[in-house]
Amino acid sequence: MAATDHDWSKPAAMAVPKEGYFELERGRYGPLYPRTPACYGFSIIAKVKEGREEVPLRLHYLRWVLFDVGSGLHFQYQGIFDTDFDKYTEDAVRLFSQTGITTVFTNLEGFPEDWKENPDAFVKFVRDHQCPSFLEYGEYPYVTADEIKKALRLKAAFSDMLDQMQ
Repeated sequence: MAATDHDWSKPAAMAVPKEGYFELERGRYGPLYPRTPACYGFSIIAKVKEGREEVPLRLHYLRWVLFDVGSGLHFQYQGIFDTDFDKYTEDAVRLFSQTGITTVFTNLEGFPEDWKENPDAFVKFVRDHQCPSFLEYGEYPYVTADEIKKALRLKAAFSDMLDQMQ
């Protein structure tokens, strides 16, 4: 459903089946997960490589969680984004490859050493560690980051105009 088909002014929640989708639709890398009121996203849980426990602790950009389930330190990544999984993954691999920046995933057990040259291996790792949510909520459902930024720019411009009128 397109964002224009939803009322963004009313908070919304959506229950998601345990498979992560309502109807199986294949993307380039596997099932396409639905757009929910929170847009698109995924959750990855994987064990941190022994001896690398301190490395993820110094990194911060997204909301990441480290926790011990009794068998060692595990890492959780939850991402919400405006594009579908395939596009998000392709963009991430391309960005990391172009900039030479390494991802925190390199500290996780089973993460492919050749992930920059082998996006399919990166995708397989993410798919193998994906834990679909069972409920997603959006205060402003189906609104993209670009739409929010545009609204905030409009608000600032309108506020400036009102200030100049005084």
